[in-house]
Amino acid sequence: MTPRTDFRDVVVIGGGCYGSFYAGQLAEARTRGKITFRRVILVDRDPACQAVRSGPLPADFSLTGAEWNSFLDEFLNREPPPDGSPDDAIVPSPLMPHLMAHWLQRLTGRHWPGSVAEAVAVDRPLGTPYDVLAPDGTRYVSFADWLCPTHCIEPHRCPVIRGPRTWEMKDALAAYVARLDRDRPTAGPALFVTRHRAFGVGMFDVAEAREARTLLGEAVGRGADLVMATVSACHGAVGMLRVTNAGRVL
Repeated sequence: MTPRTDFRDVVVIGGGCYGSFYAGQLAEARTRGKITFRRVILVDRDPACQAVRSGPLPADFSLTGAEWNSFLDEFLNREPPPDGSPDDAIVPSPLMPHLMAHWLQRLTGRHWPGSVAEAVAVDRPLGTPYDVLAPDGTRYVSFADWLCPTHCIEPHRCPVIRGPRTWEMKDALAAYVARLDRDRPTAGPALFVTRHRAFGVGMFDVAEAREARTLLGEAVGRGADLVMATVSACHGAVGMLRVTNAGRVL
């Protein structure tokens, strides 16, 4: 299915070098009729970030001075649009922490009182060419064992190997969860899948956050770990939540 290019609001995480670039690309894409949106919101705690220092923002672009976590808590709690209407999307930054995993972790106690979601290390390798466990327990994975082009849109024909891109991280994570579930109840994966939309800008749909919230509820009900990941076709950051209630694992 072709990723959509009509949106309600588009959130850009960060107003630094990446956020400024993405904002400029989105403005140009709209001018050329490649994308539509109501507004673009850049989120940065620094009100004098690079996006502002570079000059006036385009029409329908704004900067929200806020911490990313607090902004997402409010933004992702909004009512979805009517069926068939443009929805929201988020442009992640390559340098951001695993914000969506942190959001799901905070969400647990608010939606399921008495439950606590603990981030646990993703100990088992996924098996991709690049597969590294970070000190915070997040597993960073990639099908590329080479240096990718800057702002690569991950086309069906890989520009580095000059051949078909035969891999898809979304499918690899579904198989990974199935393997984990054989040893311990494991739900998911709750995926935030970044796809190229226009002029080198990738984003994931906020509808995926709503789906992730549903999967979290299923994990609470099953007493299962929840695997969640922010991914593209080639790369990903993978986290895992373990839910406890009244001092015991559900």
